[in-house]
Amino acid sequence: MHISKMTVVNYRNFKNTTLAFNKGVNTIIGENGSGKTNIFRAIRLLLDNNMLRSAYRLDESDFHRGLGAWQGHWIIISLEFDDIGPDESIQALFLHSTGVMGEEAAGAPAVGKATYNLIFRPKKEIRTKLSQLEVGNFAGLERIRQSITIDDYETILTGRSSADFNNEAFYKTLAGDFDSCTFSRETEHPEIGAKVPHFLTLTDEVSFTYIQALRDVVSEFHNNRTNPLLRLLKIKSGEISDATMLPIVTRVKELNNSIEALEDVQTVRSNIRDTIKDAAGETYSPSSLSIKSDLPDEADKLFQSLRLFVGESDENYEGAIHELSLGGANLIFLTLKLLEFKYQRDKKSIANFLLIEEPEAHIHTHIQKTLFDRISYSDTQIIYSTHSNHISEVSKVQSVNILGKRGSECEAYQPTTELKPEEVTTIQRYLDAVRNNLLFAKSVVLVEGDAEEILIPILFKKVLGVSLDELGISLINIRSTGFKNVALLFHDTRIKKRCSIITDLDSAFIDTTLIPGEHENIANYKKKCENSAVVGARRKVALDEFITGNQWLSAQYAQHTFEVDFVAAGNSALIASLIPEVYSDELVKILANAEITSGDKARFGPRVITMAKSQGKGWFAILLGEIIDHKVVIPEYILKAIFFARPTLTSELFYNIYSYRIRSALARGDIPQAVSDAGMIALNDFRKGSVDLATLKTVMGPTLPGDLIHNILAPIV
Repeated sequence: MHISKMTVVNYRNFKNTTLAFNKGVNTIIGENGSGKTNIFRAIRLLLDNNMLRSAYRLDESDFHRGLGAWQGHWIIISLEFDDIGPDESIQALFLHSTGVMGEEAAGAPAVGKATYNLIFRPKKEIRTKLSQLEVGNFAGLERIRQSITIDDYETILTGRSSADFNNEAFYKTLAGDFDSCTFSRETEHPEIGAKVPHFLTLTDEVSFTYIQALRDVVSEFHNNRTNPLLRLLKIKSGEISDATMLPIVTRVKELNNSIEALEDVQTVRSNIRDTIKDAAGETYSPSSLSIKSDLPDEADKLFQSLRLFVGESDENYEGAIHELSLGGANLIFLTLKLLEFKYQRDKKSIANFLLIEEPEAHIHTHIQKTLFDRISYSDTQIIYSTHSNHISEVSKVQSVNILGKRGSECEAYQPTTELKPEEVTTIQRYLDAVRNNLLFAKSVVLVEGDAEEILIPILFKKVLGVSLDELGISLINIRSTGFKNVALLFHDTRIKKRCSIITDLDSAFIDTTLIPGEHENIANYKKKCENSAVVGARRKVALDEFITGNQWLSAQYAQHTFEVDFVAAGNSALIASLIPEVYSDELVKILANAEITSGDKARFGPRVITMAKSQGKGWFAILLGEIIDHKVVIPEYILKAIFFARPTLTSELFYNIYSYRIRSALARGDIPQAVSDAGMIALNDFRKGSVDLATLKTVMGPTLPGDLIHNILAPIV
């Protein structure tokens, strides 16, 4: 038995989303604040026996903040299970409590699928009041909502549900449509399933272990409530007979008596009593006073005195947990929790679940990958949450849920929904430790080569003063033109994040007309240019067709290649300054400089390509990156790609970009100090909200006369 589907409605940062799970190992990834911990908490509310009381104590802070007023709304957490076993006790549980309605047929009661739901809803009195409202009676609705407190809510666990809680229209039949003030006359809806009796709670029937994020392991070991070693010992101590413990307890008592009988101990005891009598008198002195050894003589307390010592190095020394490195302590903690899970699993529960939250903290990347690869149990469903691309690298992409933030709410995406098996296989090959960054990104830009990978981040940092990381963009080098193999991830049914593709058209920058009698090398070069142009044109047709109708994809094209288009954009002087780094012959330097600065593509195109190839395109890009300054011109197609991926900027980003341009212009002597000061005053007013963006852009015109930033930011809001 395993969780196949999870639906979360109005819980914390989830308005309405669904996660899909498979047998075996599953991974939940997402940026900070995307709700990974909340998803784990939601699962625990239904399956973790330690959380059962918390499940009945939800409060207003658990409602999705995007609701505005929470009063009257419902919180729903639903788990769907597959592969319910044929065991009689399992079938009895699900048939009478959590089985899907209509599954059982006469003579064949076996249930293969089941649902288990936590529903936090207004009590019947409130639901009745809402059901009696006339359509559009907003005044009456407001009076009812203002009277509702959290005490007017109830938590129920249900099973045998036929409801699609992910369906917004169905939710409105349950809770009502608050926007139109429309409420169903029904107050009980059989679709949500039958209430599960407390004596049949699922938490008693499954083995469930939760390993929290490893943030302060040492304090966990010092706390008897959370100490994983103590928990293991308590689990095992139930198997130790009283007869086995009796000799140990007897020896502890004898040791306590021996310590108490020491002459010095008794002398100090007498001295304390005498001093108290001298100070307070007989009447106010304690009637008795003893010094006793407090070594525990009960089995449970004896276990609490045990401590774990570990040798982390080759120095033949075993230290306490607090002496270990952070990674070493975390690894030990994780190991003990896994052993706890094994002990739990041995109880032969109807299902085994292991949740591990962000196991990568302070652990070496090789250990991360090894742990993930080796922690696998045939009869257990494991769900990880992680920030680590090293763990996601060894995850199966079809078993990944990606959490993403969209405004005030978060959503879950399944990256392989509706993909063919061969497409999934291809994607899996691409998602190595570098390329799987795209799974964590807010938005993505795909490029085909090293030059773009190296230089585009530098261009934006030098020109705008902000990095692509600050914009929330991951730039991924596909190292080919096979963009579709990766870009198909971004789709309404898969990952709802923006993805730009940057590629070359490889259009010819020379006249490719063959001339009779010309040198064979020239003729071959012309043919090569012509063939590249044909391939580039076909690639554009195919890509344009591929992205048509997909709001998440955009393709932008260099007319020729990055190097040629970079010069054509107005950067010939930068390229010319690299000529001494590439050539040593003075005559060649003069010729190359004349060609690069000619303004004629037929001349500077072949030359810049030759320069790049002579150094290697990646190394040439590194050389170029070292001399780029804030006056470099970013080619238009690159700007379009970046600002498709990030179409809007925050006020803080506008502030940072303009202030960077002002500082750069001032440092180079392009503007006087007085103009800089006036510009910063306007920027600070904008930052405080007293000046809007349109006004700011107008003010920045005379502050930065002729600055290229104006054209870049003109269409950005």
